[in-house]
Amino acid sequence: MAELSPEDQRTKSQLPRLLDARRRMHRRGADLLPHRGPTDQEQSAGVGKSGALRAAIFGINDGLLTNTALIMGFAGASQSHGVIVLAGISGLLAGAFSMGAGEYVSMRTQRELLERMLHLEAHELGSDPDGERVELAHLYRKKGVSRDLADQMATELMRDPKVALDTHAREELGIDPEEGLGSPWGAAISSFLMFAIGALLPLIPFFFASGRAAVIASGVIAAVSIATVGALTSLLTGRSPVYSALRMLLIGTVATLVTFAIGRAVGTTVVA
Repeated sequence: MAELSPEDQRTKSQLPRLLDARRRMHRRGADLLPHRGPTDQEQSAGVGKSGALRAAIFGINDGLLTNTALIMGFAGASQSHGVIVLAGISGLLAGAFSMGAGEYVSMRTQRELLERMLHLEAHELGSDPDGERVELAHLYRKKGVSRDLADQMATELMRDPKVALDTHAREELGIDPEEGLGSPWGAAISSFLMFAIGALLPLIPFFFASGRAAVIASGVIAAVSIATVGALTSLLTGRSPVYSALRMLLIGTVATLVTFAIGRAVGTTVVA
């Protein structure tokens, strides 16, 4: 079999550390045991796997909080209507491009790393199938499967190379080869659009009004929007919509008041 390239050798040397990091990231909730209780299968079915829904909710939330705080900071500094509008538009564009670029780079890096890990696993399966079969059987024994059954399962799964790679990816690396790699462009576009929409909402009143009326209208629109987004997160978390809405509203209110106060203090200092 071909030897690993220097890059693959370096990645392989870091593989234990990478796998340990992935396990630590997913350790929270690992001690949850089966228990009786009511469930809402219709509401929760498939929602937890909806990457698009998560990106939409969190993208809009980031846009709302970021631009509302920015606008209120400039309003607190008693800036002119034109300056506030310019700041809001600048915050919208800068934040949307930053979110989109950040999501793309993050997802692309993650995808390349996972693809490299799959490549290394495929190389090991081709170079040492017996050792990988023993390793797979050991993983099943750690899950509580008897030795004989674990050996039988590992032997059967190793008969088909594609099934063997898929199984090792899931059991050993914690990777879903079908859906776990993600789409960098999909994440980038979704984050860009959702952030822009969220950032636009508190800015809308300033296109039609100015002064205190625009500030109050912006705050009301932002508060209603943030509470709505918070309620929508209950689709993912299973929490009460009221609790989720109030939690997000509290966070948004604190952020807005802090930036408004800082803007007022800085504006007063500059004027003085």
